[in-house]
Amino acid sequence: MALLKMKFSQQRRVRLAQGLWLLSWLAVMCGALIFCLGVYLKIELLRRDEVMENTEIHVVPNLLMMVGLASIGANWVASRVCQDSLDASRFPRWRILLLGWYAVAVLLCCLLLAVVVLSYALQGRLEESLKVGLRNGIRFYKDTDVPGRCFQKETIDRLQMEFRCCGNNNFKDWFEVQWVSNRYLDFTSQEVKDRIRSNVDGRYLLDGVPFSCCNPASPRPCLQNQLTDSRAHYNYEYQSEELNLYSRGCRQALTDYYMGLMNSTGPGVLSVILIQMAVVMRYLQTAVEGAMALESPEGESEGYILEKDVKATYADVKAKALDLLKFAQVDPASEAAGAEEGEKADKATEKVATTAA
Repeated sequence: MALLKMKFSQQRRVRLAQGLWLLSWLAVMCGALIFCLGVYLKIELLRRDEVMENTEIHVVPNLLMMVGLASIGANWVASRVCQDSLDASRFPRWRILLLGWYAVAVLLCCLLLAVVVLSYALQGRLEESLKVGLRNGIRFYKDTDVPGRCFQKETIDRLQMEFRCCGNNNFKDWFEVQWVSNRYLDFTSQEVKDRIRSNVDGRYLLDGVPFSCCNPASPRPCLQNQLTDSRAHYNYEYQSEELNLYSRGCRQALTDYYMGLMNSTGPGVLSVILIQMAVVMRYLQTAVEGAMALESPEGESEGYILEKDVKATYADVKAKALDLLKFAQVDPASEAAGAEEGEKADKATEKVATTAA
């Protein structure tokens, strides 16, 4: 007994084919959008590769690009199937390919769901990667003369201004590193000597931040140095003047930015479209094949999802799989019989050769 059987007249088959054709091109455009979003996310990750410790998060844009391209191809094929379903002479060539198409549609849905899961699952890895990468970026901020780190200062400054953030967790991270290069320090100055001498590692630490941490929305001019000393500036209170600098850390700013990009793909919507197309495409296929079997292209035919019920369909698929496995295996009895026949043939050949001699 066929599962979810429906009657289709010629007019209903035409309308179904036309609706699926439009839906397939909508899915092609969704696939193109997913691909473009994957490319954009990949570029954004590569742009800030210097402040990331690892590249595990790149699996998300890679999957998006792969699924986008596969979706474009699969749904373009679906549009051709819908178009050829109106011609009895051109539709039969798609019968075998449609089996593969259903498998691709299901695979795409699974991959899209995987992208959603990975987007949330890799959030912790993304934060950890940014934590280590930004910490190193801040530490190497002063190394403008060191090969490989020449542009680290520019990268960090642009990052803090673009995302309106400061430091790794907050602006106090700059108090723990020497971010001023030694070439710009006057080692004859008693203040510089005292600061270096007071630090165990011999670093020049100060309670200041780079200019890129300054918040332009602050009503007063930017204060970069002696931030913890309320007496160093007129009408200044350290505990209440944090608005003078960006209060949010760059790790949180970047994490929010990338998670927003990854969660805006709408994979759930596209997976629903693909699932619906796979189901309705099956109706179109069986209805057209039924009309062709009746040798009446304009007559009424039946369309269904499965030719039998779920249990019988599972049993058939299982039996076919077992047959394939048996076909792939070598029968030991036949192999032994073949070996015996080979030995007999060799003995007969030797006997003939001996007689001839």
